[in-house]
Amino acid sequence: MEEFKACDLDYFPENILIDVLSFLSVRELVRAGRVCKRWKRLVKDQRLWRFVDLTAWKGVTSRILWVLLRQYLGCGLRCLRLRGLLLSARGGTFLSESWLKALATKCPRLSKLYLLHTDLRTLSSSQLLPSSLQVLELCGCELPRGFFNQTLPTSPAQERAEATSSVGAQHQGRGQKRKQLSSPSGIPIQTLVLNNVPSFTDQHLQSLTSWERLSRLELRDTFRVTANGLRSCAAKDGVGGVEGLSRLKFLEIGITGRQGYQLQMASLGLGAGWLGLEELSLGGKEVGPGLLCASRLKDLKQLCLWACTLSEMQIVRSCRLLRGLRQLEFLDVVFQPRQCPPVVEGEGGAEEEQNGEEAAEAGDNSNDDNETLDPIPSLRRSLAVLLPSCTLVFTNCSVQINAD
Repeated sequence: MEEFKACDLDYFPENILIDVLSFLSVRELVRAGRVCKRWKRLVKDQRLWRFVDLTAWKGVTSRILWVLLRQYLGCGLRCLRLRGLLLSARGGTFLSESWLKALATKCPRLSKLYLLHTDLRTLSSSQLLPSSLQVLELCGCELPRGFFNQTLPTSPAQERAEATSSVGAQHQGRGQKRKQLSSPSGIPIQTLVLNNVPSFTDQHLQSLTSWERLSRLELRDTFRVTANGLRSCAAKDGVGGVEGLSRLKFLEIGITGRQGYQLQMASLGLGAGWLGLEELSLGGKEVGPGLLCASRLKDLKQLCLWACTLSEMQIVRSCRLLRGLRQLEFLDVVFQPRQCPPVVEGEGGAEEEQNGEEAAEAGDNSNDDNETLDPIPSLRRSLAVLLPSCTLVFTNCSVQINAD
């Protein structure tokens, strides 16, 4: 027993200590590195800096970001989550071009970036982000107009210098070729998530058509996106081939947030069709308009409806033309109870008596009453006939109970 009492953390192998340190937050890790030289070396192990979440650290400034990048972040970083100063009284610049360039150089394997309440108006374009990014998620951020443009804008001073330069036409042509060779081939982001970004407009959506690798787009509470903006970006046959967001396979549109904004019903833009779109997710107030246009999506295979109230008749009518659907998912959906048709006096009396006798003989009156209230079993049977090869998924769904 005395030997166990004398044991301390120095007797543990480094792999076990790293596993223990992995449960600490970033702020606690930095403090743990001040204990001793061994802990300082362990804290800088890149296995502890693969997934860095700074959203819970409200006091993060640009100075702290530089300290973390110079001392801790490295080639092991895969996912980075940051909380900006948009709602802070301090304000100031949070993400600078120099810090993003240093991040791209020191963390070449960074694939996912999540920004919360960040003012991005100080950045001219999304091309300043690390070129290794595959997933970009923005929540409650402010965007400049040309943030998603493919080419970096030139300043007026550069334009004047080019206009008044005395270099010959041949030298200008060589310079333009060099610029084209040195410019990036394209934005490599494959997944873009926008959650509660009021500054995102149809102009930003149109700029995304220049992204060659974008295959997944999620628009949640983007109140300024209209049906015309979505229709203009839809993948369609053009003169030179498929135009618009031609590589997009997954699209999510949902409005569930604050009130006071005019409902644009952007999902009506799907009525023009969308080539290659295989997965569609509709949420909140966009479910009704989106179901009306879902039949125009010829390549649709998966449909997800979430955070809405639906009736059995509404779903059956919308799914009659979705013969190619392979999966239909309901998430946080409130189903309206089935309404029994009113019985007219003097009609169907014999049928009612016969049905009553059969129900009494079977002894399943309680089950029949439950089915008349619960639309899910009836919905399963109806969709099984309409879509025999479709898989139904119900997650956290409920049935609305009327006071009557």
